[in-house]
Amino acid sequence: MATIKDVAERAGVSLGTASRVLSGSSQTSPDSRARVFAAAGELNYVAHGPARALRRARTEVLGLLVSDIRNPFFSQLAHAAEREAMKRGYTVILANANEDASQADEYLRIFASQRIAGLLLAPQGPVSPQLTSLLASGLPVVLLNRSIEGVDAPLYATDNAQGVGLVLDWLQSRGHRDVAFIGGPPTISTGAERQEAYLAGRESHGISTDDSLIETGDFLEEGAAAAMIRLLDRGTRPSAVFGANGPTTLGAVRGMRRRLGAAEASRIEVVSFDDLDWFEFATPAISAVKHDGAEIGRLGAHGLLDLIAGKDAFSQRITTTFVDRANI
Repeated sequence: MATIKDVAERAGVSLGTASRVLSGSSQTSPDSRARVFAAAGELNYVAHGPARALRRARTEVLGLLVSDIRNPFFSQLAHAAEREAMKRGYTVILANANEDASQADEYLRIFASQRIAGLLLAPQGPVSPQLTSLLASGLPVVLLNRSIEGVDAPLYATDNAQGVGLVLDWLQSRGHRDVAFIGGPPTISTGAERQEAYLAGRESHGISTDDSLIETGDFLEEGAAAAMIRLLDRGTRPSAVFGANGPTTLGAVRGMRRRLGAAEASRIEVVSFDDLDWFEFATPAISAVKHDGAEIGRLGAHGLLDLIAGKDAFSQRITTTFVDRANI
């Protein structure tokens, strides 16, 4: 098994620098951190030595890594998970990946060095060497709202196909045919599942199957705005836009306003997978799938603590509801 000396040699830094980086110290340069983390990933290094040390010295602390803390869904999820953990005598260290796989891996390394008792994880994409190392150590892990192919861990998540079905029914009831879909990254399970459900159901709901009406964002506002502008620049003028999560919907609205102006953009109906507080005050108001981040966080923390206690935990999909603001 790799040692910290091996990591330092691979990264071309001193042993002290490698130690400071892997312990989470900010007293290192960005270049040194990048090289040390890259070397640690290549060597499958876990801080503080063998996996058995992790099992022997774990604390009553949980790691919680969310995808984007600015997204209210993940804020609600984190708050509920923390409250559930505290009821059972555990504290939570919260980290934000910012929809960035490399940033997520940095936090996973830090969590390993802190010898957390278990991990609540909303992943950023495929399994990484650092996550593989944590799983191999026997650390209890629960996935929140996003699955990872090949990772056998309990998943507490939204029923994406059911939620998209509600949107398709609503679009059909409103008579929309030319619908723009701004999706999320296909490498993230929620992005893939929501787009797959939309593509599978659009024809049966009378919606155009023209793929020029489909664009992919990054689940962040600016990426979605750029995706919306790319779609409009092809000359398409949809009657409705479906955003695959809350920040994506906000970005799509911004993109339409930047390219078309506020008046023309307001004539395009908008629907979202995620319901943000400001949607009811938009002009026109934005209808949305409402899914329960708090319940997912609570169930995930409960399941993780059961695993830590040696009990079984079982995956659950949580159904969604639809807020129709077009007919208010």
